[in-house]
Amino acid sequence: MSEAVSALNGQSFVGIVKIEEAGPQGMITLRGDAGAAALQKAARDVAGVDMPGIRGIAAAGDRAIAWMSPDEWLILLPHAQAHEGVATLRTALAGTHHLAENVSDARALFRVTGEPARLREVLAKLAPADLHPDRFGTGEMRRTRLAQVPAAIWLDSAGEARVICFRSVASYVFDLLSVAAAPGSEVGFFDA
Repeated sequence: MSEAVSALNGQSFVGIVKIEEAGPQGMITLRGDAGAAALQKAARDVAGVDMPGIRGIAAAGDRAIAWMSPDEWLILLPHAQAHEGVATLRTALAGTHHLAENVSDARALFRVTGEPARLREVLAKLAPADLHPDRFGTGEMRRTRLAQVPAAIWLDSAGEARVICFRSVASYVFDLLSVAAAPGSEVGFFDA
């Protein structure tokens, strides 16, 4: 079996915040009836956390479940465990309307870290989503766009965000984030 390779081989940039490609990340798309007890249990068994509410992400250690739409979630787990996670979900949900697919190698994950106001500012330069602290907090997920491409954003903490995009546009997203984080590009919108 070949070793997993990330889209940008761990590329990073330091400006007003730090942008880093996070490396290989296991990701499973799960679709089904949010109210189905079997689906909730299967997801919990694979991820080790309860299903999040609307626009939420529930995380513990290296595992998480992110709300993506009323009938879709993204399960995050170690890359090497993604195939096993899909098999577990399919077995547990046999006979139940669902979809479980390993999308790990179709996505790229970035970590954006730094001073909270600068971090929000960098993301807000690129996304039409309202990223004001009153509207977007830790443990929330937003599906949005970064310039011309779809992306998902969540805050791990006030000073750390994660960004997921398609692997095919990883270089573009890295460049966007790097330009938005260029030294001297501060606009001060989120400064208190």
